[in-house]
Amino acid sequence: MNYDAKIDANEALAEPMDSEDDLAPAQGESVINRRMVLIGLAVVLLLVGLWFVNRFVAPAELATNAGQQAPVVTVLQPGRASVTGEIKSTGTLAARRELPVGVVGEGGRVERVLVEPGDWVAAGQVLAVIDRSVQVQQAAGLEAQIGVAAADARLAQANLDRALKLVDRGFISKADVDRLTANRDAASARVRVAQAQLRETRARNSRLNIVAPSAGLVLDRQVEPAQVVGAGSGVLFRIAKGGEMELRANLTEEALAQITTGVRATVTPVGSAKAFTGEVWQISPVIDPQDRQGTARIALPYAPELRPGGFAEAIIAAGAIVATKLPESAILADDKGSYVYIVGKDNRVERREVKTGAVLADGIAVIEGLNGSEMVVMRAGAFLSPGEKIKPQRATAR
Repeated sequence: MNYDAKIDANEALAEPMDSEDDLAPAQGESVINRRMVLIGLAVVLLLVGLWFVNRFVAPAELATNAGQQAPVVTVLQPGRASVTGEIKSTGTLAARRELPVGVVGEGGRVERVLVEPGDWVAAGQVLAVIDRSVQVQQAAGLEAQIGVAAADARLAQANLDRALKLVDRGFISKADVDRLTANRDAASARVRVAQAQLRETRARNSRLNIVAPSAGLVLDRQVEPAQVVGAGSGVLFRIAKGGEMELRANLTEEALAQITTGVRATVTPVGSAKAFTGEVWQISPVIDPQDRQGTARIALPYAPELRPGGFAEAIIAAGAIVATKLPESAILADDKGSYVYIVGKDNRVERREVKTGAVLADGIAVIEGLNGSEMVVMRAGAFLSPGEKIKPQRATAR
């Protein structure tokens, strides 16, 4: 029993020693936990500091940098001036007076064609010769008939003259004299009839040839030698009278109201760098109900570059207006319409809606939206946005 008690006592003494060994690891864990807490607090403080810098310090620095890096933009103060209005249009070139030439007489087989498209002809010049062999023989027969009728008329006159000498002697009655007089008159009439028939035949023969009704430029030829032509053959030649041309420009109702006959116009054929000066000589009195357009006819002198049927552009002078003129690069457009950028307060960009007018050789007229005193961005407007700060650099007005 004492032995057992000793054993229990030793075990009892050994137990406290085991608890000290277990205490060391527990203390190490608590130190690590305190360090983690301190690190977490440090991270939180760092994040709070960064937020403070970004919230209060960074905007001021960015604003300073933005002011230092504001783009330099060329601006213009356009003012207002008298602008000669111009209307741009397109249309088709044509002969101002086109003369269709066909068969006037009976027609027949074409022997020769004497002109080609592009030739100049005089009034009455023969364009094509038609066979007239039959008609020539008919004329010869009529000439012979005139000779026969003339001989009969001379004989009738001689008979009448002899009868008149015998009346006083009583050999010829009054009735015989009247009969001879009638024969003489009938013979004279037959002479005149034969002469008229000959003149008619010669006139018909002269109409067999196809001739130019007026001087001008041959545009088209639709006949060849050996071709049989007649009244139903249609147009064989087309001639531009005097070689004069015109542009038939299509204009809107509004544009037609801005021009009058006699105003000058510049016409440039497609594919040509050469421009021709003409004037509006006729304005259409009606409007096409389909496209709501009318035609302005611009008279032009002859030039080889002006080919009927070709396409050309026209710039027609309109009335003068007082407006602001800007270069094309200053005017922008989107689904809301045309607009420009102007320099507002504190050199910040502002959008201004405008209405454009005539397109000129050196710019575009602005008829609404500007009074001319604004500083308008000339270029690079597409890269700017409203409210953006810029460094304006003034340019000389055009």
